[in-house]
Amino acid sequence: MTDPPRVGSTADEHLLQRHDATFLHTDPWRILRITGEFVEGFDQLADVGVAVAVFGSARTPADDPAYVAARETARLLVAEGFGVITGGGPGIMEAANMGASEAGGVSIGCNIELPHEQHGNTYANLSMEFRYFFVRKTMFVKYSEAFVVFPGGFGTLDELFEAVTLVQTGKIHRFPVVLYDSAYWSGLLEWLRERVGAEGKLTDAELELLQVVDTPADVARIVRDCTSGACGHEYHAPLTG
Repeated sequence: MTDPPRVGSTADEHLLQRHDATFLHTDPWRILRITGEFVEGFDQLADVGVAVAVFGSARTPADDPAYVAARETARLLVAEGFGVITGGGPGIMEAANMGASEAGGVSIGCNIELPHEQHGNTYANLSMEFRYFFVRKTMFVKYSEAFVVFPGGFGTLDELFEAVTLVQTGKIHRFPVVLYDSAYWSGLLEWLRERVGAEGKLTDAELELLQVVDTPADVARIVRDCTSGACGHEYHAPLTG
């Protein structure tokens, strides 16, 4: 008895073949993997409580004043009752995780797969790994009460402008976006005022979404006051549902 002629393979056949890896390279599989990252992130961070996201360059050495300031800022934020969330890598992220950990607070690192530079620091007492930037960014926004931005490059600027755009467009309720080191940010802010604002592409109120400070104590004060509604800015905690 001979087998019936084969017309073509079926989806069920592909699914049940142990060594058929074709499905792993399709968009539906990626969607499942993305969904899995969201589920894992939501599950691990659901009970974190109030926290502040700290951004800054992964290339900042330990003897840089910004590194020292980020460490102290995190320590003061923990003293005010906040956890600290970073990108989980070296530089400013390491400094902030270190300060939070040393102060006995929640120290979260949301790491990302990169071809260079990014490796997890050892100071996060809750560490997570992400494949997708947009999933990782969602965790920062969903579980933070404020953003503190130290000097950095493209990655830091990306986080800064995405955060302030979400506030500007009402995708999240207004909360403080604090820039550390006025000398570092002065050129950017001047350009935003004198070129972008002067051409009507930004309003004065939108520019005021960015608050600039030069001491860790000022960061902690602004975050504390704004989250308690005492900073003079309209403030609502971001939606977490």
